[in-house]
Amino acid sequence: MTNIAICAPATPITRDHAAALEALVADEFSGTKVTFHEQCFASHGHFAGDDLTRLTALLDCANDPAFDAVWFAKGGYGSNRIAEAAVAQMNRDARHKTYVGFSDCGYLLAALYRANIGQCAHGSMPVSARSETGREAVRRVLRWLNGDNSGLEPSLDGTTPAAAFNLITLAMLAKTPIMPDLSGHVLMVEEVSEHLYAIDRMFFALSGSLPRLAGLRLGAITAVPENYVEFGQSEEEIARYWCDRMGVRYLGRAEIGHTAANRVVPFGLAGPAGAG
Repeated sequence: MTNIAICAPATPITRDHAAALEALVADEFSGTKVTFHEQCFASHGHFAGDDLTRLTALLDCANDPAFDAVWFAKGGYGSNRIAEAAVAQMNRDARHKTYVGFSDCGYLLAALYRANIGQCAHGSMPVSARSETGREAVRRVLRWLNGDNSGLEPSLDGTTPAAAFNLITLAMLAKTPIMPDLSGHVLMVEEVSEHLYAIDRMFFALSGSLPRLAGLRLGAITAVPENYVEFGQSEEEIARYWCDRMGVRYLGRAEIGHTAANRVVPFGLAGPAGAG
């Protein structure tokens, strides 16, 4: 039995979201149990409860030996506010778990990876289980958590460590106490709902702080707002431009992003859940 705890380090989900995932697991993953922390449904302004409530729920899930994995319910904004405190209070049981999320929850993945706690992975979250396309993305995560690697990003070769982030999250992480060392990694980045000039600006912000990477892959850049004037470069041209500026190999595209095609990217070397 794979026992998964779900908490919401950033923004809340609804009970309908939880019911959709529970139904999917009951129908298709008989060897899996999902447990939603009550905090997932809390509300405190923008957040799923205040900082202490979100931190406490994350620690409840991470430090409980009954759970094999912690799955972040949803992104939004807010996990950065508790990430440093969370890793400082995680116990020995927390160090043997798998942690899955992406987008804003990249802050937590970064902090965990830097602290060498568990196996972190970029992957879709429970909030997506209400739509058919979203359910397929969720299935990839559930399969991986049960030892099936078919949903991994296809470019992972098992010999070069990798990490994946939403661009704005990574740009905000740079030079903070929770930024991991990505030297020698293939870095995969994606973004949603940002102008192309903002994509360019994020790469600029990262250009002076990234270590020597093994290469960079560009994921999906989706829902790009229309600007009053054309930027003049596509998202891939922007990525190539900054890779050239940084002296980093551009390796092509990655199947990650805020889409139903989002694949799982374990941080470090690819493998089944729990292998760090």
